[in-house]
Amino acid sequence: MKKTLFLKIFVWQVIIVLSLCLLIPFFAFRTIRQHFINNQAQHLEKIAQTLRLKILPIADLEHREELESFVKDFGREIKTRITIVDSEGVVLADSEQDPKKMENHRYRPEIYQALQGKTGKSIRWSNTVRQDMLYVGLTLEKEGRIIGVLRVSLFLKDIQSLLTEMKKDIARAAIIILLLMVAIAFFISRGLSRPVKELIEASRKVASGDFSIRAYSKGKDELSDLAQSFNLMTDEIRELFGNLSRQKEELESILSSIQEGLLVLDKDGKVTLANQSFKKILQNDLIEGKYYWEAVMSSRFGDLITKTRMEKNNIQGEFNLNEKEYMCSATYLASPERIVVTVYDLTEARRLEKMKRDFVLNVSHELRTPLTAIKGFIETMEGEVEEKNKYYLGIIKRNTERLINIVKDLLLLAELEEKGVSIQTEHLDLRAIVENVLKIFEQKAKENGLSVALQADQDLPLLSADPFALEQMFINLIDNAIRYTEKGGVRISLRKGVEAVVVNVQDTGMGIPNEHLDRIFERFYVVDKSRSKKVGGTGLGLAIVKHIVLAHQGQISVKSQPGEGTTFTITLPTNLR
Repeated sequence: MKKTLFLKIFVWQVIIVLSLCLLIPFFAFRTIRQHFINNQAQHLEKIAQTLRLKILPIADLEHREELESFVKDFGREIKTRITIVDSEGVVLADSEQDPKKMENHRYRPEIYQALQGKTGKSIRWSNTVRQDMLYVGLTLEKEGRIIGVLRVSLFLKDIQSLLTEMKKDIARAAIIILLLMVAIAFFISRGLSRPVKELIEASRKVASGDFSIRAYSKGKDELSDLAQSFNLMTDEIRELFGNLSRQKEELESILSSIQEGLLVLDKDGKVTLANQSFKKILQNDLIEGKYYWEAVMSSRFGDLITKTRMEKNNIQGEFNLNEKEYMCSATYLASPERIVVTVYDLTEARRLEKMKRDFVLNVSHELRTPLTAIKGFIETMEGEVEEKNKYYLGIIKRNTERLINIVKDLLLLAELEEKGVSIQTEHLDLRAIVENVLKIFEQKAKENGLSVALQADQDLPLLSADPFALEQMFINLIDNAIRYTEKGGVRISLRKGVEAVVVNVQDTGMGIPNEHLDRIFERFYVVDKSRSKKVGGTGLGLAIVKHIVLAHQGQISVKSQPGEGTTFTITLPTNLR
């Protein structure tokens, strides 16, 4: 059974009051009794001191009858028992009993203490009168010698009667105080528990969403401060909930407006959030609370999520779903453990890319035949045209050859970009391929006054690669290096890496400014257009190189400083995965 705050406070206050009402009389009785007995003992001692002067002259055996008469008369007069004992403990006289019939009192506590020269005091049961008595004994001395003991005593029944009446009075007062304190405890407990109960009720209403509730407490105490703090807290919570509601509405509006699919997964892989675009992609509106592998039926998508969770990094990849292609970007959030997935529809972009490639292929094929025919007629006309017209014919021939090279590069690039076209790999010696390519450029380098050098490690491993593609890659890189180098030379180095071969193609040419480095691998992008036209560049060579490197699962980077030359670094894995 649940104990209320009122009951707890009330019960404990009653226990405390009851304990005080029981303990205080108990200790009070003992103190009063002891105090009363001490007062009576002091009174008896004064009586004994008064009697001692009258008894000393007759305190011997010669005056025994006179002594007994005096003791009995004076004892009845002062209502006190008087006993005279000699130094050997023999009772000489007693106001209540026949001394001849009484035992030796030498070792009675009060007698023994008095014979030692002290004031003897004792409370004990008297075998003679069969009652509890208070005894006080004083020494009787003559000429500096103890001749006996004067003992006076009182019956404790008189003290006990007085204490009994006092106990009754104190008990009645204690009961009245107890009842009064219980009533006070009741009102105090109710006064403390009522505002707390009201606060509890108000808290329940706040928890249910009613922020208009107010707590009130009379007076100016801690409960009043608590009620004010509760009201301030309620206002703050109402404002926070209002802000959260607005932010939630804004977030839902933003998520709904995002065209890309957005998905949030918890640490167990369950979908905690999905925007409308993602639900549209899945053609399913009920995916929250499901595991991602139940919602997205794609093994490639599952592999991307698993890789993201294992590497705890941003992972990108593509997957197919419902006959459409999508780009997936998954980001791992450490705190809390979440994975945020963004999905882009690539179907239309890929369709446009295919249309562009088909257009380039078709145009290139259509242009190759008439350009070849034009070049043939130009070569035929070179022997027949007049000398003054050979200059113009040379310009026509040079631009025709440039167009033929552009068409050729376009066809090669389109073939490399064509989806589903795989490279034909075989184990090959990269050094032998580079040496064959360098033979092509020996004459051109000599005409330009340039040196061409090859450095290769002796233990260079064999590559699993397409020899034609790699040959085309080196042709484009070395051709570019010679075209844009006016003095110095070109150096190719082949070094052994970790399960890879690292290729460096370095020249001492004009260099590339930093603002162009990020775009040099784009098709038709040239740094110096006038220079490119002069040397016959097509702007497609580096784009072809990049596609060949990516097709071999390699990496390519470039470093360059204007006026100091350019270095291309290519990393090719020894075995394709």
